[in-house]
Amino acid sequence: HRKRIVEEDLETKFKDPGDPFRLVFVCAMWMTGFDVPSCSTLYLDKPMRNHTLMQTIARANRVFPDKVSGLVVDYAGVFRNLERALAIYGGGNGAGEKPVEDKATLVAALRHAIGETRDLCREQGVGLAAIQEAEGFDRTRLIDDAVEALVSSEELRRGYLDLAANVQRLYKAVLPDSAAREFARDVAPIRFIAEKIRALIPPADISEVMREVERLLDRSIAAEGYVIRDPADPFWTDHFVDLSGIDFEALAEKFKSGRKRTLTERLKGSVARKLQAMVRLNRTRMDYLERFQQMIDAYNSGSVNVEEFFRQLMEFARSLNEEQQRAVEEKLSEEELALFDLLTKPEMKLTSKERFEVKKTARELLEILKREKLFQDWRKRQQARAEVRVTIETFLDQRLPKAFGPEIYQRKTAAVFQHVYDCYYGDGRSVYAAAA
Repeated sequence: HRKRIVEEDLETKFKDPGDPFRLVFVCAMWMTGFDVPSCSTLYLDKPMRNHTLMQTIARANRVFPDKVSGLVVDYAGVFRNLERALAIYGGGNGAGEKPVEDKATLVAALRHAIGETRDLCREQGVGLAAIQEAEGFDRTRLIDDAVEALVSSEELRRGYLDLAANVQRLYKAVLPDSAAREFARDVAPIRFIAEKIRALIPPADISEVMREVERLLDRSIAAEGYVIRDPADPFWTDHFVDLSGIDFEALAEKFKSGRKRTLTERLKGSVARKLQAMVRLNRTRMDYLERFQQMIDAYNSGSVNVEEFFRQLMEFARSLNEEQQRAVEEKLSEEELALFDLLTKPEMKLTSKERFEVKKTARELLEILKREKLFQDWRKRQQARAEVRVTIETFLDQRLPKAFGPEIYQRKTAAVFQHVYDCYYGDGRSVYAAAA
C-alpha cells in the first residue's frame, strides 16, 4: 500500500468514477478539501468536531448523475457534535438546517413515490399487484397491456416515466440497507414497464447541440455513431433502422387486432430514428422533419385519433423509403446527393444538361476537397478553413451553369462551406463514414 501511495496517482484514480479503485481508508487529508462528486458513502470511526466534521460530511453530499443522496455511516457517535458545528458554521445561532437526515426519511420518500406511481397506474386500469403475482407468459401479457394503457398520450407517458425514474433513483439510494427488501417486489414491475416504454422512444438527436459545442470550443469532435439493437424487433436491421424491409400491409393487419397505441409508438420511434439519420446526412431533408413533427403535434393535441395517426405514419414511412432511393436514381452517392441538393434546392429551373453539369460539379468538388483540403483537424486552423472556402467559391464560380446568378451563387457557396464544415472532420472522418 505504501508503494502504491508513493508511485501511483491515487487521488486522480479515486476521482475517476470509471476506475476500479473505489474503496479507500483515510486517516487524514482526504477528509477535508477533497472534492469527489461520485463519492457516495462515508464510514466514520473516529471523533471529529466543528470544521473538520462539516467538511467531512460534505464529501458525500456532492451532486453527481444518478446520485440521489450520500450515505454517512457513523460508528463513533460523531453526530452528537453536529449541532455545535452548525452553531459555528451554519449561521451562528444553532438554527441552521441539518445537512443530514436519518435514512428512514429516504425510505419514506421511496414509499411515497411508489404510492404515486401505483395510483397513476390504477387510474389507467393497470394493476401492479397483478403483475407482481403473475408468472411467465401471463406476466409478459400484463406488462404489454400496461404499456398499451400508459402510452395513450404524450403527457401520460412522460408522467409515468418521470415517476418510475424517481422510484428507481430512490430505491438505488436506499440500497444496500435491509429496508430495501420491503420494496423490491414493488419496484420490479414499475421498472419493467418503464423499460418497455423507453424502448419505443427514439434516442434524442443531439447533433445540433454537439455542433454548437464544437463551434464554442473550436475543436473537432468526430461522432462514432451509435447502434441500438433489439433482435426481436422487426423494425431494425443489425445497424440502422430499415423501413424498406417493413411489410406495411402485414403491419396494418397487425394493427387491427393488436395493441394499437403500442404498435403506433413503435412505428413512430422507428420513423424518428430513421429520419434523424437521414437529416444528419442531408440537411435539405429538414422539411421531412417538420412534416413529422406536425403529425406528432396533431396526434398529441387530439386532432387525429390513433387509427389516422398510424395511417399517416405508414404513408410517411413510404415517402422516406422513396427519398432514400433517390441517390440511386440520380446515380450519386449519399454524400454527393447532399451536395447536389444544396445546390439545386429549393427547386431551380434547370435543363437536363444543366442538372447533369451540377451533378458533375458536386462530384468533382467533393473529390478535390477530400483529396487535397480536408486533412486532419482542418477546422481548427484558420488558414485551412480559408483555403477550403476559397476552393469552394472558385470551383463553383467556374463550373456552375449560368442559371446561378450572383445572389444565388453567394447563398450556395455559403451553404456548401457550412455543410462541409459540419459533416467532414478531416483525415477521412465524416458523418458519412460513421454511417457506413
